[in-house]
Amino acid sequence: MYSHRKKTLQTELALFEFKHPFGTSLDPENRWVRLASLIPWDAFEDEYSSHFGVSGNDAYPVRTALGSLIIKERLKLTDEETVAQIRENPYLQYFIGMQEYSTKQPFDPSLMVHFRSRISAKMLLRVNDMLCAPKKKAERKDDDGNEPPANNGKLIIDATCAPEDMRHPTDLGLLNDAREHSERVIDSLWAVSDKDGRKPLTYRQKARRQFLKAIRCRKPSGRHLRKGIRQQLGFLKRNLRTIGKMSKNVPLSVLSSQDYRKLLVTSEVYRQQCELFQMFGTEHRRIDDRIVSLSKPHVRPIVRGKASADVEFGAKLSVSVIEGKTYLDRISWDAYNEGGDLQAQAEAFKKRTGAYPESIHADKAYRNRENLRWCRENNIRLSGPALGRPLVEEVDQAARRKQQRLDEIIRIEVEGRFGTAKRRYGLDKIMTKQRETSETTIALIFFVMNLDKILRDLLSSLLKLLLSRYINRGKWVFGTVA
Repeated sequence: MYSHRKKTLQTELALFEFKHPFGTSLDPENRWVRLASLIPWDAFEDEYSSHFGVSGNDAYPVRTALGSLIIKERLKLTDEETVAQIRENPYLQYFIGMQEYSTKQPFDPSLMVHFRSRISAKMLLRVNDMLCAPKKKAERKDDDGNEPPANNGKLIIDATCAPEDMRHPTDLGLLNDAREHSERVIDSLWAVSDKDGRKPLTYRQKARRQFLKAIRCRKPSGRHLRKGIRQQLGFLKRNLRTIGKMSKNVPLSVLSSQDYRKLLVTSEVYRQQCELFQMFGTEHRRIDDRIVSLSKPHVRPIVRGKASADVEFGAKLSVSVIEGKTYLDRISWDAYNEGGDLQAQAEAFKKRTGAYPESIHADKAYRNRENLRWCRENNIRLSGPALGRPLVEEVDQAARRKQQRLDEIIRIEVEGRFGTAKRRYGLDKIMTKQRETSETTIALIFFVMNLDKILRDLLSSLLKLLLSRYINRGKWVFGTVA
């Protein structure tokens, strides 16, 4: 059954119209009230409404869906705890668009999954650009109208990884998961078959014992691992052959969509592991589009070379910082060289501000010859040391080192954004399961982080305004009250 709902303007909900249970009105200075006034709710309306039909029960409005997701990410809550907090807090109920306070559960926690699937990452990124759009530089032209606007501003760019909530993968553990799933598929097919003859053998107990024997070794040798992987490959091959024979009498359509999808992933895991098994003893054991998880086949290993983890498993992100606001420029589940994103990020900067940046602050991964040439052609200074031998002149070397130090200090801002997103907003462990919902969660984290930044700037400007009024009225003289 399809859901439908009529288009409503979220700006119609005024603060004084919210019915408070204690006979008082809501505080207009509350953080959730201020935050609700900053978000352009109507900008989501048309795309969000496209998910629904013309019949069925009324669906929840976009303010309820997006507001609930913002509360979850901002407070780092589970889906169940998010609904519980909304039920107990009148400010949160106002934030998601409720007309009056209610002690009833606003919606079932399972609907949070549907909210994430209906609000896409592209939608969030578009509204994030609308919310954080810097003031465009006025274009100056000569008499012929050919002069482009002068470069202005600083662009800070970098890349990071958003690790998924998953067990650290190993070839032996992945094969064991694939084997156990193939055994469950055989059980499901046998349960709906006519049970003519004997149930196919899977040797699951023997396979389990051999897996435990291989995995419990503290420091397994290459020979030990090779033997364990060969054994699990043998059991998995037998199970897949059995499933192929059983599918001639029992269609695979009897399986649930999740089991069928995992069966396809299991077949691909078997193919990849067979190729990797042939590479034992070679210098490079590498395969394209390598699967590391049955439940998250879209996740790929991302080699980062960090001190905490040499390899991370999640989405790789290209991020830019402009005037204190963070923009998510690219989400990819495959590893890539972030240096190839510099030109696209500079073009995005020009689209947002009306001109190319005066300088781009990035690490050495972006300083290749192509990017340096492109920056020279567009009068952009790219931070970092020049390629080739250092200059001989001592004066130029000192000035260059000073400029490099200043550029590194400026570039620290994007590292701070990554740290804040991972420690404060949960970018260090993405808890969602599907590819689309994970992308929505990542985009939502940067959206919420920018909302908090705008809210802090608003409160800071308000404090400065009040302070200036005291100074202008003569009530504050040299730090003391007159």
